[in-house]
Amino acid sequence: DTNATPFATSGISLHSIPAVNGQQIHMGNAHLRETTETTGTCKRSNRQLRNRIQDARQSEYNCWLTGRKNKGSSWNLSLTKRLIDSSIAAIALALISPLMLCIAILIKLTSKGPVFFYQKRTGYMGRRFNMFKFRTMVNNAEALKAEIAHLNQHEDSSPDFKAKNDPRITKIGAFLRKYSLDELPQFLNVLNGDMRLVGPPGLTGIWQISGRSNIGFDGRVKLDEEYIAKQGPLSDLIILLKTPLTVIRGDGAY
Repeated sequence: DTNATPFATSGISLHSIPAVNGQQIHMGNAHLRETTETTGTCKRSNRQLRNRIQDARQSEYNCWLTGRKNKGSSWNLSLTKRLIDSSIAAIALALISPLMLCIAILIKLTSKGPVFFYQKRTGYMGRRFNMFKFRTMVNNAEALKAEIAHLNQHEDSSPDFKAKNDPRITKIGAFLRKYSLDELPQFLNVLNGDMRLVGPPGLTGIWQISGRSNIGFDGRVKLDEEYIAKQGPLSDLIILLKTPLTVIRGDGAY
C-alpha cells in the first residue's frame, strides 16, 4: 500500500546522507533488504553499516544557526526543528482528529481489513520505524502484487512499485490518495520523532512538491540530496507553503 504523496516518504523509504570520501550513502528498502540478506542480521545490529552512517553524519555541513562548518547542528538534525515539528504535529492532530475519525469509519464501512496500514521505513541514523497510513488498498494487496507487476510505472530495478489505476485500491482509497488524506496519521510519526515535517524522511519535501509518483527513484534521490545541501528554516517554510497547492492539484498521486 504505497503512494508517493506530498505527505511522507511513501513508496521510497529513503534516508539520504551526505557523501563520505566522495561516495554517497542512501538508505532505502533495496539497500536494507540487501544488508539483511547478506549479513543474516537485522539492520540495527549491523555494526559496520551503522559506523558508515555515523561517519556520514559527521561529514562536513554548515551549522544552521551560525553558518560555520561542523560547529553545531545541521538544521534537519537540530533540536529546534524537532521541537517545532512536534509542536505543529500536536496542534495538527488536535485539529484534524474529527476528520481522521470520519475517514476511519468510512474505511471500515467500505472494505474488509484494518483501518491503518503500517510500513517499515528508515529514519534518523538508519533506525527502522513503523510509518502510519490509512489503508487505501484491499486487505490482501501484497499477495496480488505479482499479478499486476506489468502495470509498474517505474523501472524494474526501482525499489518502489507505482501503478496508475492500481486495481487493488479501494474506492475511498483512491480519493484519500489523491488528496493525501491517507497520510494524515503520519503526524503521529512526527510527534514521536520518527519523521520530520520536511526533508528525508519527512511528510513533505522537494520531490513531493515536484511531481510525486511521476518522479523515478533516482530523481527523488537527487532532489533529497538537493534538500540536504540547502536545508534551513527558509527552505522548509517554502516547501510547506507549496505543499497545499500540490495536494489540491493531485498531480502524480496514485
